[in-house]
Amino acid sequence: MHRVSDPAPDEPVPDRRGNPGKRSPTVLLRARREWVFFATLWRSRPGLTALWWALIVFQGVLPAAFVVAVGVLIGAVADNGPLLTPLLLIGAVFVLMQVLTPLQNQVGSLLGSYVSDRLHDRLLVAAGAPEGVAHLENRAHMDELTSARDFDLGMTGPPLHLSMGIIAGGLVEAVSGLAQAVVLAAYAWWAPFLVGGAWLSTHWLLRESSQWDRNTGEVLDAQRRAEYSYRLAVDSPAAKEIRLFGLASWLTDRFASDRRTLVELRWHATRLRQKPMRWAVVVLAVSGGLFFWSLGRDAASGAVGLGQVSTFAYAAVGASALAFGGLNWALSLAADGVASVLRVEGTMSSGSAVRGVVSGQTPAEGMPAVGIRFRDVAFTYPGMSKPVLDGLDLTVPAGSSLAVVGVNGAGKSTLVKLLCRLYDPVSGRIEVDGTDLRDLDLESWRRRTSAIFQDFVRYELSLRDNVAPLGAAPEEVIEALTTAGAADLRGLDRILSPGYENGTDLSGGQWQRVALARVLHAVNRGAGVIVLDEPTAQLDVRGEAEVFDRVLEATRGCTTVLISHRFSTVRRADRICVIDRGRVVELGSHDELMALGGTYRRLFELQAARFDDGTPLDANTRFDDEQDGADRAG
Repeated sequence: MHRVSDPAPDEPVPDRRGNPGKRSPTVLLRARREWVFFATLWRSRPGLTALWWALIVFQGVLPAAFVVAVGVLIGAVADNGPLLTPLLLIGAVFVLMQVLTPLQNQVGSLLGSYVSDRLHDRLLVAAGAPEGVAHLENRAHMDELTSARDFDLGMTGPPLHLSMGIIAGGLVEAVSGLAQAVVLAAYAWWAPFLVGGAWLSTHWLLRESSQWDRNTGEVLDAQRRAEYSYRLAVDSPAAKEIRLFGLASWLTDRFASDRRTLVELRWHATRLRQKPMRWAVVVLAVSGGLFFWSLGRDAASGAVGLGQVSTFAYAAVGASALAFGGLNWALSLAADGVASVLRVEGTMSSGSAVRGVVSGQTPAEGMPAVGIRFRDVAFTYPGMSKPVLDGLDLTVPAGSSLAVVGVNGAGKSTLVKLLCRLYDPVSGRIEVDGTDLRDLDLESWRRRTSAIFQDFVRYELSLRDNVAPLGAAPEEVIEALTTAGAADLRGLDRILSPGYENGTDLSGGQWQRVALARVLHAVNRGAGVIVLDEPTAQLDVRGEAEVFDRVLEATRGCTTVLISHRFSTVRRADRICVIDRGRVVELGSHDELMALGGTYRRLFELQAARFDDGTPLDANTRFDDEQDGADRAG
């Protein structure tokens, strides 16, 4: 990865619509997305950017030199003068025009790749900077991240390494048009202003025809749907179902429809407006007519020679490059992408994306020694009106195990996220040995915490890196794998993905054992708070009992929070907590809750009623089965 530096203090970051507000002309200029784009090029690779600009200027001047050389040649022919010098000049200019174009393309492609890499580096750092996960689950921030992430994937325009060639071509045409307009000054002082000004006015008259706001919700939704359809088709996770259910044609049609919608949105936003187009035609017709009438009059009177007439006529036509080029759309798309990345940096660094998840100062080493307490905790996800947790009170004694159960949506996983400080409570507090969790040093607390989430990550890395991403001795990795019941896995350096040479994939149960080994390795490194969210959901009955016994033994003395639907797992916890509608409704051991005759027992018995073949209640039964029965009975 390239070294990533912080954005310069004066680096402008335009808003989503490129509207910088009421500021001085200098500030307005620096806040324009085009200025931001070119400034980013310079900051990324100054030397290569200077070469890129030099080639643009040189290429832009060559057509004007060619026009002058042709005029000199025609004049020499008309006056029977020497032809060698104009012919050599024409040949040299022609050769340079042929040579510099591919050189410009190579330099632009290289510069675009460098800038793209740097922007993605910065985006990666920015997205990973917030300590919480709210910015990755909030709609507004997701839209911004989508726009920033996809700017170089070809979904809404060419990738940056290709756009650089299109942008360079537009700039070359602009310089060429300006240079040829300057040539007209040799005819009359007013000629460059009349002809060049007319062509330049088309940028103002037709400015709306090339504008496309990529950051509207409608565009981003279309972009996200098109990308998702594409990923479904080319990535392996969905391949089995796509083929089993015969969805290949459906998926192709869906992607085509989504992509067509995206293109139509762009076309709708950039279609030519009839009224500005008429005004542009009138301005060009009047200015061109006046110039050529004046030139024809002077040619007829003998005031200008044949060679000069040729030069000025060609230069007037060549000045049209001031109007039409690749700048109108390619630069706009590229500048939008750069601005999106910079906006993400600004959003992530402002703290608005993290819902107050900031580090405290108190070290967390050795905690908890007494226990963890949730005191009147309430939490609502961004964009939702209904709270997930509402006045939750719960105490987890240090060194004990607590199983958390409840119907889907009761708030179990949210409780875990708050404990890991991926979010902070909206109200109330979580105390560790009497200290507010928000006052603890975040890095220190997370060193004390280890978790296997229900949607744990399957890293396409080696077995060693899956267990110990930050590095560990081979014997430590093997010990963790053995405790997790994965001692049969061989080859610590083998990539766990069939997409690599000699790579392999694992079964669902094997992957879950590897994820458990990751937790156990963290315990061996000093973690004292263990979160197990459906830790054995993909294991068979025998494997679950074996693994969970090992895990309990390895985490003895740790404070363990377990979320599971399986009775065989839940019953092993010291205490069981039943959550309903964001609150604790029952708390106690399995026997105590069964004797209480409340929700826990009702769920237990509803599940038991579904097994009439003598299957033991604690073998492989799940609370989600009970939830189905509870929903029907309720």
